[in-house]
Amino acid sequence: MCASRTVGRATKGLMSTILLVDDDPLQAYLCKSLLERKFTDVRRVADAAEALCLVEQPQFAGGLGLVISGHHMPGIGGPAFVEELHTRMPSLPVLVLGDAHEKPADYAGERIRFLYRPVANEEMLSVAGQLLRQDGHKAS
Repeated sequence: MCASRTVGRATKGLMSTILLVDDDPLQAYLCKSLLERKFTDVRRVADAAEALCLVEQPQFAGGLGLVISGHHMPGIGGPAFVEELHTRMPSLPVLVLGDAHEKPADYAGERIRFLYRPVANEEMLSVAGQLLRQDGHKAS
C-alpha cells in the first residue's frame, strides 16, 4: 500500500510537505515531532519504496518540498534511493542524515545536503528551512 502513515496539521511555518523516510519508529517519531515544531505538513513513510510510490501521485508530488532520509534503509540504500528520487523529481531537495562512518561524497548534487547524526535540533530545522526556501517554498 502506498499511503502515508501520518497526516499534516494546520498551517504554520513554510508551506510545503516534508517527507520523512525512516524505518526506525522511535527515530521517526522524534524527528517528526521536532520538524512539526516549525513545519506544517510532515509525513512519514517507513521505506524508500513507499516514498517513491507517494512521489508518483501527482497531488502529493505537487506539494512536496523536501525529503529527509537516513543513509541506511531496508531494500534500497540511501544513495540509490536519492538517485532514483531525482530521476522522478530532479529539483527536489533532499536532506540525508548519516552516521559517522558514512560518506557525504556518496551524495552528489546541489540539492542534496548530508548531515552527520546525531544532529543538533536547531541545525536540522535550519537546514530544512534553507532547503525549502531554496526550492521556492516561502512562508505565508
